[in-house]
Amino acid sequence: MTAFKTFLAIIGLCLAVTLGFVAIAWRAPIDPVSPPSASGFDPALVRRGAQLAAAGNCSTCHTAPGGRAFVGGRALPTPFGTIYSTNITPDPVTGIGRWPEEAFRRALAEGVDRAGRHLYPAFPYDHFRLLTRDDARALYAFFMTREPVSATPSANEVAFPLNVRMLLAGWKILFLRQGSYQQNPAQSEAWNRGAYLAEGLAHCGACHTPRNRLGAEKASERFAGGEVEGWNAYALNEASPAPVPWDADSLRFYLTNGWHDAHGVARGPMAAVVDNLAAIPDADMKAIATYVASIAGEVSAERRRAAEALIANTRNPTGQSIVGTEASGENIFYAACASCHEGDRGLPFGGVNLALSTGPSGPNPDNVINVVLWGLPPADGARSPVMPGFAGSLSDQQLVALLSYVRSRFSDKPAWANLDKEVRDAKSGGRPSSVYPAHGIDPAQATLNRGEEP
Repeated sequence: MTAFKTFLAIIGLCLAVTLGFVAIAWRAPIDPVSPPSASGFDPALVRRGAQLAAAGNCSTCHTAPGGRAFVGGRALPTPFGTIYSTNITPDPVTGIGRWPEEAFRRALAEGVDRAGRHLYPAFPYDHFRLLTRDDARALYAFFMTREPVSATPSANEVAFPLNVRMLLAGWKILFLRQGSYQQNPAQSEAWNRGAYLAEGLAHCGACHTPRNRLGAEKASERFAGGEVEGWNAYALNEASPAPVPWDADSLRFYLTNGWHDAHGVARGPMAAVVDNLAAIPDADMKAIATYVASIAGEVSAERRRAAEALIANTRNPTGQSIVGTEASGENIFYAACASCHEGDRGLPFGGVNLALSTGPSGPNPDNVINVVLWGLPPADGARSPVMPGFAGSLSDQQLVALLSYVRSRFSDKPAWANLDKEVRDAKSGGRPSSVYPAHGIDPAQATLNRGEEP
C-alpha cells in the first residue's frame, strides 16, 4: 500500500508540474484584423522602417535563394534540424497581413506568433526584444506596405520532441531576458546608439558568439566567435585573430564599403550584412562601428607596432622564391594565387595580401576553405570583386598543401589539424556553406562616411 501511495504521489507531482508548465507556456492567440491599407501609414515611418529592416538583415533570412523579398522559405540549418523562414509580406493567408501591431511586437519581443505559437530562436527575438516600441512600429509599417505574396514555406524539419512548440517556453525561461535596451550613462550617445543597434536589431552576437548545447548564446563568451552557415564568424572581443586590430574607423569603412585594405573583402554571410547596411543612416553606421570597436578593448602598444610593421611590409614586399620542383603548397600559391594576392591591383577588385587577412590566422580553416573552393561569385548587375573557385581544378592533396602553406606563411599560429578531412567534408557537402556575392565598392567611389564629417 505504501508503494502504491508513493506511485500515486509521483504521478500527481508529475501531473502538477506538467499542468504548471503548460499554464506558464500557453499563450493566447491575438485576434486577427483586416489587412491595413498601405496608404494609411506615414511615409516617413515607412522609410525609417526600411532602414531598420536593413539593419536587421531581414531580407537575407526571409528571402529564399532566387525568390522574392520577404516571402520566406530560406532554409536555416541548425544543430536541431532545418528551420524555414516565414512569409512576412502582408498576404492575409500565408503572410502577416492579418496581424495587428500588437502581435508583431509580441513576436519581436517574446518570440510568439499571432496564433500563440512559440517561435524557434533561429528568429533572434533574444536580440529583437531590445527594440523600442517606436522602432517596432516603424518596422510594422514597413512590412505592412510591402507587396503581399501568397507563398507557404516548407515545413520545418525538426525531430520530436523539439517539434513541440510549447517546449520552447522552457528554453525562454532559461535564456530569454526581458526588457528593452537600457542606456549606459557612462558611455557616449554614439556608443549607446551603436550598442542598441548591434546588440538588438543587427543581432551581431547571434553569429559572433558561441552557443551552448541548447542553442543559446554563451553569456560568458560574448563576441568570442561563432559558426554560421558553414562559416566562422570571427571573435570581435580581445580574442580577435585579425593580424591588424580593428578600430572604429576601419570598421566604419569596412561596413560602409564591403572591404578594407588592411583586412580584406566581406565574404560569406557577412557580404549580405554589408549589403543591407548600405541603407542605414551615416550616424547609425558610425555608432555601430564605435560600439563594436569598443568590444575588443584597448589595443596594446606592442600589438599596434606589430600591425604597423606588418602593413609596411606588405606594401613593400621583398618577395619569396619558389623552392623545389614538386607541386608544393608554395608552388601552387605562386601559380594560382600570387598574381592577385601579391599583385599591384588593390582592393576591392584585387586580392588582399593574405598576411593582413584574418582567414589564415583564424581558429579553424573553414573560411579559407570556402573561399578557395567556391571563390567569390560575381554580383548580378553590379561591379564586384570576383575570385575563381578551385574545387574542380585542384586535387584534395593539392588543396591541403596550399592551405598548409597559407597557414604557415601568413600567420604565426600552429598548423590546422585534420585538413585533409576538412577539405573532403567541404567538397562532398558534409560541411555545407552558403556563398554570397561580395559587393565591393570601387576605390574611386569608396567613402568613410558618405558625406558626413568624421
